[in-house]
Amino acid sequence: MRFPRVLAAGLLVLAATACGSSEADSGSGTLRIGVIGSGVGNKLTRAVGFLDQRGELLPELKAAGITKIKVATFPNGPDLNQALAGGSLDIGQYGDTPALIGRGQGLPTRLLSLNSVRLDAAIVAKKDGGPASLKDLEGKRIGVQTGSYIHRYLLGALEQAGVKPKEIIHMYTPAIIAALEKNSIDAGGLVSADQAAQEKKGYKSIDIASRDHPDLLGTSVTVVTEKYLAGHKDIVQVWQKAETKAVQAAKADWPGYTAYVAKTGGYAADISIKTTLKDQLPDEPFPAEGLKLLEGTKAFLVQQALIKKGYTLDSWLAPGARP
Repeated sequence: MRFPRVLAAGLLVLAATACGSSEADSGSGTLRIGVIGSGVGNKLTRAVGFLDQRGELLPELKAAGITKIKVATFPNGPDLNQALAGGSLDIGQYGDTPALIGRGQGLPTRLLSLNSVRLDAAIVAKKDGGPASLKDLEGKRIGVQTGSYIHRYLLGALEQAGVKPKEIIHMYTPAIIAALEKNSIDAGGLVSADQAAQEKKGYKSIDIASRDHPDLLGTSVTVVTEKYLAGHKDIVQVWQKAETKAVQAAKADWPGYTAYVAKTGGYAADISIKTTLKDQLPDEPFPAEGLKLLEGTKAFLVQQALIKKGYTLDSWLAPGARP
């Protein structure tokens, strides 16, 4: 089953766009990193952000000639893809789906690591007369950030249920929440933290990836541009070492890490504690479970013709990224 109309907005456009970072920064010792975020702008997220907050990330990266980090925050992966395409970023940390689609459409990136695995998502229904199951989404209107791993989960769940919605609308999370409150959509696809926040307000999750579709859980990847890699070959091992140290630091101070996630994500502390799980942070760059999830996502995107030309994960890996 194909969903040809739902992808018009939000997918990759390989346009030369600049996003608050200049070409002059490249090669000057400044590493330009793009991340997804909605809480505190232009701050690193996840474990590497926690390590940076402790003042321990930059010393790790100095071995690759990096003396400064410049961060740009994006609302979703397709926007980050545009910045990578425009040359205003060196590294991107974002969901697997936009990263895979970008590579499949010719975006010159190489895979450094899987920085998160088992990322959860859910389909949350409107309150008044809302759907009670996936089957009830037949002919209904659903909001989701198109091109995101949440979108991939939504499409996969609908396909497995044999359900065809009336319309899937590209919306950022705040717009989805507002539309649910106004009953202008029947359901919305949300990450687990936003799902938990909505459930506190009385909304119902009719499908949860971790509970109902564990094969559709997401991953988050770290990619580097081929241009940056050509002049900074040491970045592969140096970054992976820093990321591993970051995970170790996060797991050793879990209360401090969940507090950091709450701050950078803009969530209440109890939401962050509930939805931030240790097993989502891999102890190695390419855990077997994460690679399996990534392969499954890639196969689905090829089937849906969102990746026009298939490729192997090995061909995407940065040289020396995996022993």
